[in-house]
Formats: sequence, C-alpha cells, structure tokens
Amino acid sequence: MNWKTATALSTLYDAAVQNRTISRIGARALWNYDITNLHRAIASQDPTALTLDIPCGGGLAVRGDRHVAADLSRTMLNRARRKTNTLLQADVYALPFHSSTFDACLTYNGLHCLADPAAALRELTRVLRPGGTLSGATLTRGTGRDPLITLLQRLGVFGAPGTANDLRTWLTDAGLSDIALTPTGAVTAFTARK
Repeated sequence: MNWKTATALSTLYDAAVQNRTISRIGARALWNYDITNLHRAIASQDPTALTLDIPCGGGLAVRGDRHVAADLSRTMLNRARRKTNTLLQADVYALPFHSSTFDACLTYNGLHCLADPAAALRELTRVLRPGGTLSGATLTRGTGRDPLITLLQRLGVFGAPGTANDLRTWLTDAGLSDIALTPTGAVTAFTARK
C-alpha cells in the first residue's frame, strides 16, 4: 500500500488516532499498549526546540510554532493543518534539510510502515544537531503480535518492522548514543542523542 495515495485509509487511521477513546481501546486490543504512554511522551516535548516530526500523521504530536510537521501523505498534512501551518510533504529517506538543522526529531508510529527503518533513522540523525534528541515509538516484532504484524505486511500496510534489538542496532549504527528503549506490549518507545 502506498501511504502517499491511500486517502481513505489515512483519513480513517487519523480519525481513530485523534479520538482518545478509540485509540485507547484499539491500542490495547491490537498491540497490548497503553496509549497514555504516547500522550505523556508527546506532552513532555520542549515546545521551544526546533523540531522535525515525520511522519506527522494528523499532527497528534505538534507542539509550539517551532514544530515542522512533515509527511509523505498529502491527506495527513491536510489533517495536520488544523494544528500547525508549518507543513512539508517530504520523504523520510531524503529530507530536504541541511545536516544538523533540528534540535529534536520525532517519529511516532511510522517506522514499522517503512521498507527500510534503518535508512530513515540515519536520515533523521543527519538532520539532527549534535546534542539533539531523536524520539519515537514503533511496533516491534517478538512481542506476541507477530501474526498481526505479518498480516499487515501482506496487506501492504506495514514495511519491515524489527525487534527491539534491531531498533537498538539501527539507532547505534546511525551514530546515536544514550539510547533508551521502553517496550510496552508490542510498542517500543525510544530516545537517543546525537
């Protein structure tokens, strides 16, 4: 599936994510995940930091006027417009920014949809300033939900999600340090510093 052109699925997904009740029930039922962990991580962001958020989806993580919301999907960007005017249609593998531009990079619930999450993390690290933080959350294999992940891969919704160990390796290979992984159910939250 191409998230760039999947208008109906993108709209449905974002509507579910933006609804706290639906997202709480869905996250628990599908991924054994308490979505309040994600909401806490989003709330803890520094609104004064120049931040790149990709894929931004419908703008759930947007905080402050120094937040650049980027996504491959025009549908998602149109939905994010409700929260910010700093929008950019961009490919996470080839970001249109100079190296060392951002204080923080966010990638919530998107890495598992990518064919090459390691390449995306390298590109996010490239645009991150020295001392900057990369934060995110992604579905990971080896957590009891592999049959569902495999089904979503066959349907073309997911790319190549790895295990929590794969995620640590990808972050390390991207040149990041101070890596913290917090697995909860099938979701692993992470932070790392350049």
